[in-house]
Amino acid sequence: MGGHHAHPTDRPAEARGPLGGLPTELKFATALLLLLALVLMPPARWDGLLVIGTIIAVLLILSRVTFRQLAKRLLLLEPLVLGVAGLTWFEPDGHRIFLLLMFKANLCLLTTFLLAQTTSFSELIALLKRLHAPWLVVTIFTLMHRYLFVLADEAERMQRARASRTFAAGCHRQWLSLSSVIGQLFLRASDRAERIYNAMCARGWK
Repeated sequence: MGGHHAHPTDRPAEARGPLGGLPTELKFATALLLLLALVLMPPARWDGLLVIGTIIAVLLILSRVTFRQLAKRLLLLEPLVLGVAGLTWFEPDGHRIFLLLMFKANLCLLTTFLLAQTTSFSELIALLKRLHAPWLVVTIFTLMHRYLFVLADEAERMQRARASRTFAAGCHRQWLSLSSVIGQLFLRASDRAERIYNAMCARGWK
């Protein structure tokens, strides 16, 4: 049996630091305002970006997020940020635009991580319902959250099964094993999604 993967924000409020007990509406509104300020900040206003960055840094310290947690999450998405920002490198004054996009994108990621660290997913879903968000959006987010754990358990079982059948060590073999697991996981996820969709349709879900 695979281990249960608990979401890092599915913890009691007191375990999520001093900011965990604040109202969900306040945390969501603050994150939204910070994101809007970052997106709408004029390119020449580096001083404004530094002020926002300082605010985010203070909030991260108050939330008691460890550097290791931040580094792991940032490194996971940093290739995507580099890929998008790198497209501007060859434009006129591209190096300045590249640095600006990198700084803004990482601050946006840190703001999102901060909200996720201090607010449970169930609280965010309840807030979306109170804000009368489209029911389809709420349903998609709920299903996505639920089945991420299912896929994580499936990937863990597949990786453990393959490791138990592999006796030769080496980085190259590990990468081949990982790519095989990812391919099989994609196929199993597609098949599982089709079965779930058919089951939901059979029960009258529109």
